[in-house]
Amino acid sequence: MGSGFIVSRDGYVLTNNHVVEGADEIIVRLNDRRELPATLVGTDPRSDMAVLKIEDGDDLPVVQIGRSRNLKVGEWVFAIGSPFGFDYTVTAGIVSALGRSLPTENYVPFIQTDVAINPGNSGGPLFNLDGDVIGINSQIYTRSGGFMGVSFAIPIDDAMNVFRQIRDNGTVARGWLGVLIQEVNRDLAESFGLKRPRGALVAEVMEGSPAQQAGLQSGDIVLAYDGEDVQLSSDLPPMVGRTPIGETAQLTVLRGGEEIELDVEIGKLPEQGGEKKAAPEDSSGDSSSAPLGMLVEPVPAELADSLGVDGGVVVSDVARGPAFEAGIRPRDVITEINREKVSSVEEFREVIEALPKDRAVSVRVIRQGRAVYLVMKP
Repeated sequence: MGSGFIVSRDGYVLTNNHVVEGADEIIVRLNDRRELPATLVGTDPRSDMAVLKIEDGDDLPVVQIGRSRNLKVGEWVFAIGSPFGFDYTVTAGIVSALGRSLPTENYVPFIQTDVAINPGNSGGPLFNLDGDVIGINSQIYTRSGGFMGVSFAIPIDDAMNVFRQIRDNGTVARGWLGVLIQEVNRDLAESFGLKRPRGALVAEVMEGSPAQQAGLQSGDIVLAYDGEDVQLSSDLPPMVGRTPIGETAQLTVLRGGEEIELDVEIGKLPEQGGEKKAAPEDSSGDSSSAPLGMLVEPVPAELADSLGVDGGVVVSDVARGPAFEAGIRPRDVITEINREKVSSVEEFREVIEALPKDRAVSVRVIRQGRAVYLVMKP
């Protein structure tokens, strides 16, 4: 059992995908005790949303839709739901933060609140003090399984966009850039010449993606998207996701210490899924006296093909030292150090001999098929 709300006179209902997932039959119970069968129009697992349709209802109570973009941190909000089966329970709190990114849903800029949300509240409306719905209560952060003061709601602006696409097309299409990104921390900002941490660091550009066609490169830092600043890496996916497919967006990118502008035609986000890539076998060696405390070897051709890398070196052993402190581990493939490409063991040696001793440097590694930038202090 979960909660939901009716958004149109003809009986469309919004709720969470996890509330109705796998259901053989869906019954909607109204507050006048009517129980009406509903059909599942469509779902969007990426945003954890589902759209239902009540076929035989009349005089249905419809909520007033507000604007989540107008929300401010500290604003009072309240929720109505069915926690633990206690129907039509009202709980109140404030907006704790906006634009939160969760590991499971990168394309939803969640509203964080301290409104008490418990099992049964999922899919219910979050209201402002004008009685307008400004969110859909979706998740909680908990260590005990119960409410701990951290709740997350889907912004109603994003939810209504998903609703309209499901209602009209039966599916949801999102914009796609085709990059893997990571957060820019203080050390990475220093190594890339930024005065403060900001932007989204491109760790990998996918083959054949809109980003590759636009000339985006690994090691670029996206500072702005269509004129809107990207402060955190989590800001970028929702910006791209809500961009209409085929529309051209302008990226402000930091590359080699210079800001450049790139135009990219946004593609369609592929369906979820993918396979993990192979990793090299363990190898032995004495790394305690090696440069930076690690031993490297040429990347075997089979591994290079499976990872899609051209050149690089594979780490065979790591001892205590700068490499270990940076998070480099055996089986990592290093393709770049301090913005210098590494294609062979000889190039690796040349690059590390020229490393500065007074500042952090970036290291690009491929680990289990994914690219990531680490920070190393020689």
